Amino acid sequence: MTSIPEEGARARLEGLRVGVVGVGLMGADHARRLATRIAGASLTALADPDEGRVGALAEELDGIAVHADPLDLIASDDVDAVVLASPGSVHEEQLLACIERGVHVLCEKPLTMDSESSLRVVEAERAGGRDLVQVGFMRRFDPEYVRLKALLDSGRMGRTLLLHQTHRNKSVPHPDFRSEMIVRDSLVHEIDCARWLLGEEIVSIQVISPTPTSHAREGVVDPQIAILRTASGAVVTNEVFVNARTGYEVRVEAVAERGSAIIGRPASGVYTTTADPGGGDGSWGGPIDPDYRVRFERAYDLEVQAWVDASRRGEVVGPTSRDGYVSTLVCTAGMQSLASGVPVAVETPGS
Repeated sequence: MTSIPEEGARARLEGLRVGVVGVGLMGADHARRLATRIAGASLTALADPDEGRVGALAEELDGIAVHADPLDLIASDDVDAVVLASPGSVHEEQLLACIERGVHVLCEKPLTMDSESSLRVVEAERAGGRDLVQVGFMRRFDPEYVRLKALLDSGRMGRTLLLHQTHRNKSVPHPDFRSEMIVRDSLVHEIDCARWLLGEEIVSIQVISPTPTSHAREGVVDPQIAILRTASGAVVTNEVFVNARTGYEVRVEAVAERGSAIIGRPASGVYTTTADPGGGDGSWGGPIDPDYRVRFERAYDLEVQAWVDASRRGEVVGPTSRDGYVSTLVCTAGMQSLASGVPVAVETPGS
C-alpha cells in the first residue's frame, strides 16, 4: 500500500483545501457548493482565463485566491485537491499535472476529448501507483438512480433486458454545440449510466436521427437516437434531444423479465410536455426543471461530499479514470456511427 503524501495527511486531519479550475456554469456552481455546504473542505483558489468572471466570483466568495494559469493553481501549496470544470480540450494536461503532483481531482465529463488521450491519463495514474481521479458522472449519486441500481442488482425483477433512457435539454449551452458534441458531452452520461446500471460493458453503438428539429442550427443532427448493445445481449435505447424547448428532462425505464421500473417521471398517467410559445419554461401540468443544476442538485451535493470524504482518506469512491476512458471510447465509436449511420463495434480492454 502506498503512503499518503504530507498534504494528504494534513487534509485528513484539518480539512481539504480545494481549488476549482474553470468557473463557467458548472465550475461556479461547484465553487459555491464547496464554499457553503460541503463539510470537511474549504474553497481556497479559483482559476479561469476570463479575468472578469473569476474575479467577480472570488469577490462574491470572500476574496478567494485567483490564479491566471490553471497549472499554477494545481501546483499551489494552498491546494490539496482540485475540481476540474474546464473545457474537455484542456483536461489531459491538467489531469496529468494533478497526477504528477499526487493530488485528488474531481474531473467533470468528459475525461478527455478522445479515447487515446483518456488512455494516457489512465496509464499515468496507474504508473503513479495511486487512485486519484474521480469523473463527474453525478447520476451515480442521485437518490433515484441509486434506488434503481439497487433494485436491478437485487434480482427481484429477473434479468434486465432493456433500458430506455431519455435526455432532453431546453436549449444548447452555446451556439457552437454541434452534432458530435451531443454524443461526446450529452450522451456520455447515458453511456456511463448503462454500464453502471447493468454492470457490464457495451459492445456496439449505433446513432441514428429523425428529421432534425427546426430549433437546431443548420447541419446539427438533433434529436439523436443511440442504440447500445451490451455483452450479455441487453439493449439500451437513448434519446438525446438538446433543443427540446420544454426544459430539462432525464428519465430511465428498465424492463426486466418480471417487471419494469421508471425513474425521473414527476407525474403518473398520461405524461405530456408543452413548450411555452413566449420562450419561458415548458410545463406538464407542473413545472419542468430548467436545467441540470436544478434536476441533479442533490446528486451534485452528494457527489462532491463523497469525493471530499474519500480524498481526505486517500481513496476514490466514485467513477474512476477507467470509467471515463471507457465512456470516451464508446463516444468515439458513437461519433463514427453518427457519420455512417451503421453500428460500430466497441472493444473494451480489460481492467
